[in-house]
Amino acid sequence: MKSDLNLNYSNDFNEIISIIENARENAYKAVNRELINMYWDIGEYVSRRVKEDNWGKSIVKEFSDYIQKHYVGIKGFSTSNIWRMKQFYETYNENKKLATLLRELSWSHNLLIMPCNTDEEREFYLTLSIKNRYSYRELKRQMDSALFERTMMSEVTNRLIVEKKEGLSILRDSYVLEFLDLPEKHKEPDVRKAIVNNLKNFILEFGKDFAFIDDEFRVQVGNRDFYIDLLFSNRELQCLVAIELKIGQFEPEYLGKMEFYLEALDRDVKKKSENPSVGLILCTEKDSTVVEYSMSRSLSPALVAEYKLHLPDKHILENKLRELTELAESAVEEE
Repeated sequence: MKSDLNLNYSNDFNEIISIIENARENAYKAVNRELINMYWDIGEYVSRRVKEDNWGKSIVKEFSDYIQKHYVGIKGFSTSNIWRMKQFYETYNENKKLATLLRELSWSHNLLIMPCNTDEEREFYLTLSIKNRYSYRELKRQMDSALFERTMMSEVTNRLIVEKKEGLSILRDSYVLEFLDLPEKHKEPDVRKAIVNNLKNFILEFGKDFAFIDDEFRVQVGNRDFYIDLLFSNRELQCLVAIELKIGQFEPEYLGKMEFYLEALDRDVKKKSENPSVGLILCTEKDSTVVEYSMSRSLSPALVAEYKLHLPDKHILENKLRELTELAESAVEEE
């Protein structure tokens, strides 16, 4: 009888737990927002005194000591952190949009994002962190992998080569899979198995709206069985995402196989409420011209992307992005 009572009220109890969790989250957000507001106000104050009264290192050091003397045991008011508050205010005070976004993140998140080169890059990571609720560690990994530069390069490249078909906006043309820790010599099944064993990091690289369905997913066409390397679903687009893994250069015949898989998924696996499936061919290398020729007459929502097994050099990507952007601007001017 007691177990029945517990079963009857379990839904009610779970609703109460949800209320408690929401309240705790809202309380944390409120406390964090006030903390960021305080750092902002202190940064504004110190910035003004430096400009108007020539405050220097010695005075800021005295200021830090004074605060810590009056609030024994309080953390966050070291000399270096007060200078960071000044930089924090001066970095964002003329950008109201970013000044609003940054209050949704912790101080440690903001310290990671603040040194970015441009407001565009800062907005990218601020928005991404808020949307995906990145932990400090997750955000750092995305920044170390130069996600901003790779995303921008993907957008520019696709403008230069071919317009992305509907549904492919969720995909980029390059991915970094350094967490797989694969040896230099490896085979395609090794990549697939390593991804399955590192799903959390893989989904972090692809986006948190992805959900894993299966590896070597079987589709039956006629009397034959075929196997898709990896199958995911995407919550944002409400569709299936098929991923094929290839070691070496992209070959045109890979696209035909992917189109076959997408047709099989849409006919036999896709639910009526879901949108058409999309495909991603992941290769270690690709020739952009070969990809453009292969994709030019294809109507299937498929994309060819490169993957690397080591973190990229951020400076090299910055230079490459600059070159691509200039090329795209020149192409627009010629039209």
